[in-house]
Amino acid sequence: MIKSIIAFAIPLIMMSCSSTKHSTENAIDEHNSQNALDWDGIYRGILPCADCEGIQTTIYLQKDLSFTIKSRYLGKSDSVFQMTGRFTWNKEGSQITLTSSDSREKYQYQVGENILTQLDQEGKKITGALANHYILSKTAFALYERYWKLVELNGKPVIVDSSFREEPYLIFKEENNRVVGNDGCNSLSGPFGLEGMNRITISKVAATLMACPDMNTAQQFMEVLQKADHYQIDGDMLTLNKAKMAPLARFKLVVMN
Repeated sequence: MIKSIIAFAIPLIMMSCSSTKHSTENAIDEHNSQNALDWDGIYRGILPCADCEGIQTTIYLQKDLSFTIKSRYLGKSDSVFQMTGRFTWNKEGSQITLTSSDSREKYQYQVGENILTQLDQEGKKITGALANHYILSKTAFALYERYWKLVELNGKPVIVDSSFREEPYLIFKEENNRVVGNDGCNSLSGPFGLEGMNRITISKVAATLMACPDMNTAQQFMEVLQKADHYQIDGDMLTLNKAKMAPLARFKLVVMN
């Protein structure tokens, strides 16, 4: 009798284990970009362009699966081209296909943590030297048209006193991708470029030539702008970094009335 009970119980235990394993695997499979990430929001990047400086692209993804794409051809036209439509997820919940309202245009993107990576016509990642230029990010949009006040430089707090002509700050302008601001003494201006994964270049920044009692902060600030190759936005704080080193500069968002 006991042997019969054991013989009957073993298959049940094995079935239970198999069911638990299958359930666990399903739970892992269901953890994807669609249900695990805050994918709705605004993404921006500059896509490669054959006959212009780049295509500044902004994508608005809504929870109701509608989208808007705004494109501007830098160095060629100030006009903004807009496309609307709806998007669908693939069965794995990792990619989306954006289809225009007239169904004439389709674009595919891989959805990641705060980024969209444009895919080729076959739904595969684009490779080669320009691969990073096909990435749009939420932080790129958050960078533009905001007043970023310098609060830390090379690990030391920036305290504005009488030796400053003006508080140091930056504004990354949407028009022509230029940064303007002040280094604490002189006004500054110059071009900047963004790539996927929060890469930034701020080159050829020029400043006025007024003299101030203390030029140390101004000189360090200009040097930092030339060195920085990465940025990060966390809430109301912006940091400029060199690779994975300690932040070169920290800025606080100031809301202007």
